[in-house]
Amino acid sequence: MENLIKALQIFLKYDNVDYPTHCEHDVIYVCGYNIDEFSQEDINELEDLGFLYNEDDEHFMSYRYGSC
Repeated sequence: MENLIKALQIFLKYDNVDYPTHCEHDVIYVCGYNIDEFSQEDINELEDLGFLYNEDDEHFMSYRYGSC
């Protein structure tokens, strides 16, 4: 839980999106953010926390937090 909260705090630095998450088939998606606004340091930290950016669909996604 702690790492998920750390990741969400990074997203919050860039915008307070009203409906940022979507879960589907063991994947949590974080949408509404422009990757070009993120520092490389934060992108690296998000990757360490399990979030990768999908360039085709323009969202972050993680398999780490999407299922029980």
